[in-house]
Amino acid sequence: MRQSTRGHLAMLIFSSLVAGSFSLGSLAANELAPAALNAVRFAIAAAVLGAVALATTGLPRQMWQAPWRYLLLSGFFASYFILMFEGLKTAPPVSAAAVFTLTPIMSGLAGYVLLRQITTRHMATALVIGGIGALWVIFRADLQALLGFEVGRGEVIYFIGCAAHAVYTPMVRKLNRGETALQFSFGVTLACCLVATLWGWGDIVATDWSALPEIVWITILYVAIFASAATFVLLQFAALRIPSAKVMAYTYLVPSWVLVWEVALGHGVPQVLVLGGVALTIVALIMLLKDEGAG
Repeated sequence: MRQSTRGHLAMLIFSSLVAGSFSLGSLAANELAPAALNAVRFAIAAAVLGAVALATTGLPRQMWQAPWRYLLLSGFFASYFILMFEGLKTAPPVSAAAVFTLTPIMSGLAGYVLLRQITTRHMATALVIGGIGALWVIFRADLQALLGFEVGRGEVIYFIGCAAHAVYTPMVRKLNRGETALQFSFGVTLACCLVATLWGWGDIVATDWSALPEIVWITILYVAIFASAATFVLLQFAALRIPSAKVMAYTYLVPSWVLVWEVALGHGVPQVLVLGGVALTIVALIMLLKDEGAG
């Protein structure tokens, strides 16, 4: 299996795991402060990644050279997750997932600025199609709302987080100094735990952890193990093998996975017109995957 193929497979799994955090996150977002929730999830994820790394690749002294790299990256990634849960307080899961699909466009721009990765005309066309599909979902297939740019507060907050995520992806390739995906992920996750803890210390102390509903703990464990530890490794792995725009192209699958989650949780599906926007994001993904000549 080619290295690029491995990168694509990693992102396919990534998109399916990320989707669950939207549906579960929307159920828990109003039960616990986002920074407090993420401080715990990063602590659990760091413990899992650290244990796996020690049992496999090890944590050599060399990986701790220039620890500022992990702190810098954690600023972007911790911001993304905290703002995601802040946005999910009001934004519907499918709508938030659609905002996430705007990340490839921003990631492509960041990839050019930081790494001079060129986006081909074919890739740019696919990104535009995906962006149109995302906007159609975000505005609930309401043309008047689109023309008046009537977007919810939750979507705006999450968009800022997605911008941070877009910068993070090419920065991984720029700052990695030969560490494995697992080692690098552990370093970033540990730093994310520190950043989230400092950010939400007041909320952490003020929270009555024993009184939290069961859904909060289910969400914390899911996002810590599957949407953090696993996806961190998958993202680092893919970012070192395929261009940034293609890595983030797999976010176009997330709204479709979220629909599956919503149906499984008994929340139903959006109106048919909104599903048209989701279909456009899938078309964009197919176009990007056919554009193999771009790397």
